[in-house]
Amino acid sequence: MAKGKAVSSKGPKVSAIKLRNISQTKASNKRKKATGKAKNKSSSTQVGKNASGGDGNLGNLGSDGEDVEEEVVPDDMVDDDHMEYLETMGQNISFVTDTLDEKKEERNEKKRRKDDEDEVADYEELPRKQFRQMETEDRKYLHLLPIKGDRGIIPQMMEKTESDEEDVIEQEEDKEENVEKKSAVKSTTLPETLSEVELLKLKKETLARRKMQIAKLSIRVMDSPQEALSSLKALRVMLNEEDPQVAVTVRKLVMLSLCEVFKDIAPGYHIRTRTDKETQQKMKKDVKQMVEWEEGLVRQYQLYLQHMEDIIKACTSKKKAQGVSVQNKLPMKALQSLMEVAVKCMCELLVSLMHFNFRTNIMSVIVPLMDSYNSDIADLCCDTVKKVFKQDRQGDSTMEVVKLITGMVKSKAFSVQSKVLETFLALKIKEIKSKDPEKEVDKKMKEKKEMLKKGSRAQRKRAKREERLTRELLEAEATENQKRKLNLNTQTIEMVFLTYFRILKKNRQSVLLPSVLEGLAKFSHLINVEFFNDLITVLRELVESGNLSYRETLHCMVTAFQILSNQGGVLNIDPLRFYTHLYANMLHLHAGQDTDDTTNALECIDIMLNKRRKQVSMQRAFAFLKRLCILSLQLLPNSTLGALAASREFLKVFPKTDMLLQIEETQGGGMYLPELQEPEHCNAHTTALWELHHLNRHYHPHVRRYAAHLLRKAPSEGAGSLPPALDRKSPSQLWQEFDPSEMNFNPSIPGPGKGGKNMKPFSRLGSLVQESMRKLEQDVCGDAM
Repeated sequence: MAKGKAVSSKGPKVSAIKLRNISQTKASNKRKKATGKAKNKSSSTQVGKNASGGDGNLGNLGSDGEDVEEEVVPDDMVDDDHMEYLETMGQNISFVTDTLDEKKEERNEKKRRKDDEDEVADYEELPRKQFRQMETEDRKYLHLLPIKGDRGIIPQMMEKTESDEEDVIEQEEDKEENVEKKSAVKSTTLPETLSEVELLKLKKETLARRKMQIAKLSIRVMDSPQEALSSLKALRVMLNEEDPQVAVTVRKLVMLSLCEVFKDIAPGYHIRTRTDKETQQKMKKDVKQMVEWEEGLVRQYQLYLQHMEDIIKACTSKKKAQGVSVQNKLPMKALQSLMEVAVKCMCELLVSLMHFNFRTNIMSVIVPLMDSYNSDIADLCCDTVKKVFKQDRQGDSTMEVVKLITGMVKSKAFSVQSKVLETFLALKIKEIKSKDPEKEVDKKMKEKKEMLKKGSRAQRKRAKREERLTRELLEAEATENQKRKLNLNTQTIEMVFLTYFRILKKNRQSVLLPSVLEGLAKFSHLINVEFFNDLITVLRELVESGNLSYRETLHCMVTAFQILSNQGGVLNIDPLRFYTHLYANMLHLHAGQDTDDTTNALECIDIMLNKRRKQVSMQRAFAFLKRLCILSLQLLPNSTLGALAASREFLKVFPKTDMLLQIEETQGGGMYLPELQEPEHCNAHTTALWELHHLNRHYHPHVRRYAAHLLRKAPSEGAGSLPPALDRKSPSQLWQEFDPSEMNFNPSIPGPGKGGKNMKPFSRLGSLVQESMRKLEQDVCGDAM
């Protein structure tokens, strides 16, 4: 047997894990010896030592009888402090599991805290309305702070008493008194402590801060509308600015800023209120945020409109508006300026957000202001209504506005300004629903028969499905429904005509009559056949009464002949009196009169003669052509061109009238009587159009060219023909293009030069006059001597 190796003082290299295990084993052995629990093991180990060999030179034998070298750890490698720590840790067996238990308790505590927070949050989000359902008229409850127990949050309440209610009222009154005292102290202390210059400086600084605040809030809202609802509310709250120095200016700025903000962030659809079932339904997070933002937006928009409406009511009505409190009471002049800004904002919102909520409410505020004593506000509201008529594509907004206007006119007994009814002229109604149910039934029956003839049953089913699909696609694309639009147009025009007929029947002396006649002239093709006889009788009476102006008379005649040229052709009505009246009053037009009457007269001539050529005799055509040429001598250049263009149309529609261009030859007997007011008996066929020779030397070049064109019998080609710029234009277009109302001619006309030929006769005449005057003076002086 080989001897065991001696262990040097340094010893072999041993790992830290092995050293720790060895030290723990020694510590446990010592502990067991001290407690007396390891007696049996100690005896067995002693026996093992004796049996293993008393000779110390023998080494340890392994299971296979091989020598095993034992690694011996010196005692000085483990400190006493380490030994004590190991002994104490060894006594506590659960030192490894302590950290795991602590972490588990922390997780449980966090989970419990989170559940409590969720429960508190749910309780806070509950609407207070559910507690009010428990209240009755006899019993009212005062809600206390809830108690948090093992079972959750327990709400607490107690029955209210009269003393509690009195305490609440007293607290609110105390708060109001404190606010009033603070404001009173501010208002009283400022003038005493600051001079006027300092007050002005303070006012500018305060206004600058308010402007910056308004700008920041507006930019924040417009950058992210869905996330900045609180900023929108803060901006809307600034409408109640209480600083008396800058209150009016700040409120104006806030109103204008909110107007632009709402125009920018408002969606392109109508936001409807949710039903009770929809409020109880669960929604996704994104959908819920969107719905909450829409409801908040509508709420702020409603409060904004209510504030402006209260300001307008405070100025227009004698009763005090609800929204203007005593603290915010302003002088009437400041309130009037706020009203102008509020009206402007509401008009812009109506035009820009016609599809959005509270459209009818805005209309109900603007329509009464169309008859306001303030001309600026009335013109602004009338222009807004005209814009609504022009921009409305569906027809529902137009019908609502017309309904409000007709109701206002009726409630005021037709004592409104004429500009109110002039807004009806901006209506874009060209077609209405025909009131022939038999024709509609026949049309539907024909469509069904054609459907049955088309093909088999399967093909008909397929055609029906395709028709249903196309209808759904049209609804999805929000295209105009022609049938619905016709119904709305029919209802709108019925209300307009009802107002017109009431004025014609009861108030013929009203200032609204010109607007009524102009409206009837424009929409006469939409009047029902049932009213034709009565309406033409009324118009004839108005024309013959002599109480109408020239323009009103022209409107009456245009309306009458529009009726007769469309559906009234089947009626047995003789319009001779209208022809006689027009012929007798044509010469009332002249260069100093309003030129708009010229266009009305030319339109009336076109409707009465050219469009009714089959019902017009040749004597009447000769008389009107001669009267037109006489009229062209006393008009402005643009009106003269219109009259010559109307004469050219006469020569085309009535070819026999070219005999008036032959000066040397005359047909028929008698003599032309221009002073006779009957066109049938004035013998116009015996005269000639000598007025064209005078116009051939007119100062305007286009008038000269047009007169030469007519003298050559209006050729379309060759010598004497007109250029395309004049040939293709109607009388009204020529009148509008060459209008000299801006004090310039089109084209420009050169004036006479100095010392020219045109000036020589006048200068020679002047010298002769001066010479004769000198001789006369000499003769007088010689006689006096």
